[in-house]
Amino acid sequence: QVRLEESGGGLVQPGGSLRLSCVVSGSASEINNLGWYRQAAGNERERVAMISRGGGTIYGDSVRGRFSVTRDSAKAVFLQMNDLQIEDTAVYYCHASGLTIRGTFSAMPTWGQGTQVTVSS
Repeated sequence: QVRLEESGGGLVQPGGSLRLSCVVSGSASEINNLGWYRQAAGNERERVAMISRGGGTIYGDSVRGRFSVTRDSAKAVFLQMNDLQIEDTAVYYCHASGLTIRGTFSAMPTWGQGTQVTVSS
């Protein structure tokens, strides 16, 4: 009923920037939390950044000060990534939680398929 589609990943040199986008489609009229997780090869998935419906943000310790998360209501969420480092290499997943679908609240999180970000010289 709700689909998240990421774009904007790619290959970038250390110190470079990328902007990830996640478009929300489907029947969610409100989404409490939108954001990004990432998973590097051999590692567990970790939270990168989240933004609430009210605009409050949370960042992972390793990205605070370099990444910035913004949203367009319940339609899209963006991740501006600056000063990228090799350790930022991972698949980045869009995440949504606290959805209202046709008047009914759902706590079940929704995930996108992921977009690869590779930082390499």
